[in-house]
Amino acid sequence: MKLTILGCYAATPRTITNPTAQILEIRNRMFLIDCGEGTQVQLRKNKLKFSKINHIFISHLHGDHFYGLVGLISTFMLLSRQTDLHVYGPKGIKEIVLLQLRYSNSFTGYNLYFHELTSTESEVIYEDEKVLVKTIPLKHRIYTNGFLFEEKIGDRKLNVDAVNKNKIETCYFQKIKNGSDITLDDGTIIPNEELTFDPIQPKSYAFCSDTAFDETIIPSIQNVDILYHETTFLETEVDKAEKTMHSTAKQAALIAKGANVKQLILGHYSTRYANIDLFQQEAEVIFPNILLADDGKVFEFE
Repeated sequence: MKLTILGCYAATPRTITNPTAQILEIRNRMFLIDCGEGTQVQLRKNKLKFSKINHIFISHLHGDHFYGLVGLISTFMLLSRQTDLHVYGPKGIKEIVLLQLRYSNSFTGYNLYFHELTSTESEVIYEDEKVLVKTIPLKHRIYTNGFLFEEKIGDRKLNVDAVNKNKIETCYFQKIKNGSDITLDDGTIIPNEELTFDPIQPKSYAFCSDTAFDETIIPSIQNVDILYHETTFLETEVDKAEKTMHSTAKQAALIAKGANVKQLILGHYSTRYANIDLFQQEAEVIFPNILLADDGKVFEFE
């Protein structure tokens, strides 16, 4: 699992920081999560291939989380994209994007599918043979979702020495990886556990931005490997967090601790703070496994 932070600062624009956008690479899929202004430039800077993005997840319709979307969609057209593009986001996102495309006479030459979200309960919005994506309903000033990405359990791993020892032909390898026992020509049954190792433990990633402090999300993210949780403010501005329905670093740490997550990534910092290390210092008093997001930072999780 690989996470590239394209932008992780709050709404006020600056020349040295970018609003929310990130790329999650998981099981050979590349998902774009939120798409603030400047996302295309950040994709270029980080040498990420536009053509690999087939699914975009938008948490809510505040500008710092989706104003880069129509530009990216238009650029896909300029690059002569042919592959389908799927956009998952709140009801209204289709109307907004199509209106912009219509009045700029910039309709795409590829299929553009919108999956508009309205439920206030967690729901599965994407699934294939390797990855499952669910919404995490969040508490913000407008309808907002976080997203939970879960790897599915993969095939068992071949024990090459055991397979060779029993002279098993390659045509049976996939059957073995699927968990089946093998019967040799002489009738001997070789149990699967003698021919394979357990599959790699699947990983999970939860994205939660923007949200007020809300402990009701804890069951939805219980025991996840990686949690990205917004920390717009420090506890000294908790009154501003409550007013704007954002979270402090301390509150993010409380959520991580309550959900028993393995690693917490902090982000969505207000630009009022000159030093983001202050967020880590506040959070790690409660939860020790802290990472700080920053524009261009890449996290790899084995």
